[in-house]
Amino acid sequence: MEKQYEDAIYEITPLSEKDCFYIIERYKSECTFPLHSHAEYELNFVENGCGIQRIVGDSIEEIGDYDLTLIAGRELKHAWKQHKCTSKKIREITIQFSSDLFFGSLLTKNQFNSIRHMLEKARVGCSFSMNAIMKVYSMLDKLASEQGFYAVLKFLSILYELSLCESRSLSSSSFACVSDSADSRRVQKIYAYINRNYAKEIRLNQLAEFVGMSPTAFSRFFSQRTGKSLSDYLIEIRLGHAVRMLVNTTQSVSEICFECGFNNISNFNRIFKRKKGCSPKEFRNNYQRIKKII
Repeated sequence: MEKQYEDAIYEITPLSEKDCFYIIERYKSECTFPLHSHAEYELNFVENGCGIQRIVGDSIEEIGDYDLTLIAGRELKHAWKQHKCTSKKIREITIQFSSDLFFGSLLTKNQFNSIRHMLEKARVGCSFSMNAIMKVYSMLDKLASEQGFYAVLKFLSILYELSLCESRSLSSSSFACVSDSADSRRVQKIYAYINRNYAKEIRLNQLAEFVGMSPTAFSRFFSQRTGKSLSDYLIEIRLGHAVRMLVNTTQSVSEICFECGFNNISNFNRIFKRKKGCSPKEFRNNYQRIKKII
């Protein structure tokens, strides 16, 4: 069941309130499901899919023969588009589960730490490495034919094994409308300041003073907590807002550049192409084509 939702399809999934998860295995010759979003978590596995284009938020990538992606959140639009795939036997296993699967405080238990971190990362979508896929392949392969209590145990085992493996974030957090609610009060204060002021010039000294730290201590603290330098984080936030404007407005590239805090159009185009693999104009055209075609 589907309904329109912010220029994409909002899917009402088949997941029953009385079931832990919903799983479907399909063999198909083409990918036709439109750009969509839904409230449930989704673990999506694709086999024989070389050349398919995966769209998750503002991430648009061509996949190989195998692809495994975990997605969370009603704001995160996603789709798998036929693109260059010539396979006539694409295999897809889709597992959808509710955020309340782990009811109450279960996710706060030590044994679920790695799963909790993985589910938080999935708010921007995460793609798993080939090593991770091979680690859970046999369990995924058999899960569609499993039923009852042991199927749930096998599914939880899949989530646990994946939570120990390497994965890569896909969409930018600002495009996916995600804030890091699990972080400390000081980090939250920094994030809130940046989200309010990303269109303006933001200096490291200024932020350090804002949270009562020396510039050196702040730089080390910020890098440890985010895994990025302040300049890289600002670029990610600004690019996320720029991409959202490219997708949802008709404003010119130049207007978007300056409204998102980039003070030089050439620099904006250069950074955008380095991060997204195409120019802002090409990204807008490609995304509009995706919405029309699928």
